[in-house]
Amino acid sequence: MTWVKICGMTNLEDALVAVDAGADAVGFVFYEKSSRCVSVEMAREICAKLPGSVEKVGVFVGGSSERIAKTIRNGDLTIAQIYPEHSLGLTGEFFQNFPFRVIPAIGAGLISHDEIGGFYLENSAREKVVAALIDSGKSDRPGGTGETFDWRIISGLAERLGLNLVLAGGLKVENVGAAIKTVNPWGVDVVSGVEASPGKKDPEKVRAFVRAVRECDRKVS
Repeated sequence: MTWVKICGMTNLEDALVAVDAGADAVGFVFYEKSSRCVSVEMAREICAKLPGSVEKVGVFVGGSSERIAKTIRNGDLTIAQIYPEHSLGLTGEFFQNFPFRVIPAIGAGLISHDEIGGFYLENSAREKVVAALIDSGKSDRPGGTGETFDWRIISGLAERLGLNLVLAGGLKVENVGAAIKTVNPWGVDVVSGVEASPGKKDPEKVRAFVRAVRECDRKVS
């Protein structure tokens, strides 16, 4: 089944709705410029009341491995989703003191045919990488744009990278089925497409989104 992450959690009610709807993961944004940014304390309080089977993902823009690891640990999170500020390289040096799994996030604008600008991943680090996330974000707004991109440009990207692929950027109930059929991703990630307002989820949109993904899974299984 397609892995489903509902991101931009700011309160327990929304997180519980996502879990009840059948999401595999919830995400917490630690980027100060985001309207969905939460404190480590708030993330920890929410995570403490969620099932252990649900992945709790911290979303970061840049930062040292030490700072990110401290936030993941103190927030009781399980995965770090990282939008690098400069290089897209995740090296053995980065992971040397980093004990958690990672989802590197790549802007679709960096992808051109068979090339992915600046992205590389040392073999020694691959065992800690859950998947690569492709988003429609730009340098001034890494994610949560509510905009889609031409999904065809990442057709076959998972095979070229040798990694699982998570699709993000402008997904919603009306287009997630088409996105899955086009890209065949390992997972999908949604934020604004299931919100009533930035940082506040619409419960019916959350449930409808997960249902749409599962319906698509049934059709292709």
